[in-house]
Amino acid sequence: MISFENTEIAFQSKSDKDLNRAYWLFKVVASKSMVKFGKLGVKVAFATHLPVNGIIKKTIFKQFCGGESILDCASTIKHLNDFNIGTILDYSVEGKTSAEDFEATTNEIIKTIEAGKNNPAIPFAVFKVTGISRFGILEAANAGIESLTESESKEYNEVVERINRICKHAFESDVPVFIDAEETWIQDTIDRIAFQMMLKYNQKKPIVYNTVQMYRHDRLDFLKKVIGLAKAEGINYGIKLVRGAYMEKERDRAIEKRYPSPIQPDKASCDRDFDQAIELIIDNLDICALCSGSHNENSANHLAQLIEKKQIDKTNKRIFFAQLLGMSDHISYNLSHLNYNVAKYVPYGPIKEVMPYLLRRADENTSVAGQTGRELSLIMKELNRRKKKKTA
Repeated sequence: MISFENTEIAFQSKSDKDLNRAYWLFKVVASKSMVKFGKLGVKVAFATHLPVNGIIKKTIFKQFCGGESILDCASTIKHLNDFNIGTILDYSVEGKTSAEDFEATTNEIIKTIEAGKNNPAIPFAVFKVTGISRFGILEAANAGIESLTESESKEYNEVVERINRICKHAFESDVPVFIDAEETWIQDTIDRIAFQMMLKYNQKKPIVYNTVQMYRHDRLDFLKKVIGLAKAEGINYGIKLVRGAYMEKERDRAIEKRYPSPIQPDKASCDRDFDQAIELIIDNLDICALCSGSHNENSANHLAQLIEKKQIDKTNKRIFFAQLLGMSDHISYNLSHLNYNVAKYVPYGPIKEVMPYLLRRADENTSVAGQTGRELSLIMKELNRRKKKKTA
């Protein structure tokens, strides 16, 4: 059983100034009213061209992002690598709608793959399909591509071509790539394309990873099905396992459109399915690969215990733990200290264009019971430890 209470290890990379900034940021994020006010304030500031970039860059951006470009992220990549933690460069620009923007984002994702080529400090690349596609075409294709009109089929094929270009580059560069999960009403499309890419590029090893959100009550059955399909096709199935990021939106839409909610009935059910999914993947590690993207200590311990029980080498590249930059350092750094494979998601992009991503993360944190409170208590514990050490 791993203890995640060692704050000296957890925050060994952070200065007192870093910790104090993180403390006040999490205090703000803990308040729903403050997050709501902050979101409105940022929108007004950008709309009226107020000079807020400097303030944002020194606070929330510094805590949760690597920089505005891949080059800007170099110091973060090195800093994490010094502590045996990999970087997953996450180009976090959202809300684009034109074909030109989609092409530009595709090329930027390919640049992140290039950055990871022959560089063990960058073990994975990642992208969201909605970053390179119009949401509506993914939604239209969700019931099946045979239902698309001629013009929709053309647009859909262009999306698949962009995804193929990314996955092909990942394959040729030997840099595994995560395809992020999104809303249920476009996820069947994403799952279908992800499997299509795996058939092409996962013949010998896991290059393309699909993301599975376990806050959905149907995902354990989905995993069993796709693992069976992978075995039948003789390919590897890469899985990034997460709890999920769209829970409130999913519930609201289900109520509005009067269909059964796809979300688990309670947190205990989600936790149970997450851990059963870990067991299922580890039991099929000959054809599966796992990145456990979780900020949950119990799930991290569960995976670590399975690795020990089944006598799997901790450095086996088919198993990674991952957390977001600026969060859950007590999990990331304590695991890396024990020589497990760990990586941090490092979002980057122009400040104004990354703000929607950051504000969505703030919303998620206010809605996850105990998340910010845990961060705050650990930061306070470490600040007190350092204070006592100085006065001793």
